[in-house]
Amino acid sequence: MSSPGEYYASLPPVSKAYGTICVLTTALFHLGLVNPYYIALIYSEVLQRFQIWRLITNFFFLGKFSINFGIRLLMIARYGVQLEQGPFARRTADFLWMMIFGASCLLAFSIVPQMRSYFLGVSLVFMLLYVWSREYPNAQINIYGLVTLKAFYLPWTMLALDVIFGSPLLPDLLGIVAGHLYYFLTVLHPLAGGRNIMKTPVWVHKLVARWGIGVQAASPVQPSQSSGTTAFRGRSYRLGG
Repeated sequence: MSSPGEYYASLPPVSKAYGTICVLTTALFHLGLVNPYYIALIYSEVLQRFQIWRLITNFFFLGKFSINFGIRLLMIARYGVQLEQGPFARRTADFLWMMIFGASCLLAFSIVPQMRSYFLGVSLVFMLLYVWSREYPNAQINIYGLVTLKAFYLPWTMLALDVIFGSPLLPDLLGIVAGHLYYFLTVLHPLAGGRNIMKTPVWVHKLVARWGIGVQAASPVQPSQSSGTTAFRGRSYRLGG
């Protein structure tokens, strides 16, 4: 791309929106305009004061501007974008549903006191990384110019590096679990002859059609305006396919 503006405009809609909101949230935090307490996942506030927004806003705070924040943002920009432009190309509703499913799993995990976390954004990013590693298992990844390994092992390598650098283990691990659950239900189980119980709900298709950000041939809902995209004719590949 000849400019950052053109690169940003070329990003797929869901990954672009999520990354942008995360950057804005952290920027507003540093400007003193956002208090993390009021966007954190605190179930007592959700249940007693009906502060439902906390179930969503906690996913948008990846921490203060730092090296770790930059790494998480780059993970969205690379692995989330590659997923949305590759295996999920012209399947915006399916990609959005994957993120909604992952977020729902993480919220369910956080009900358990031992797994509780006030912010689940890091876990959601790690879920994207895990699904990407299963879709591109043989891609070669270079870690800090020192080690080259297959993408299949990248989530576990990043988890180990976070532990070495003093970051909490639990958020990364929860993201891996959520990502594996999604991949098992949508890819591994159907390939083994099981029924796909993770079909994208109609309301997600309606949401995408209303926003006008994606279309796919099998969608039960057609967008109000033509998006100019061609029909999706199947997943790019499966693991071992």
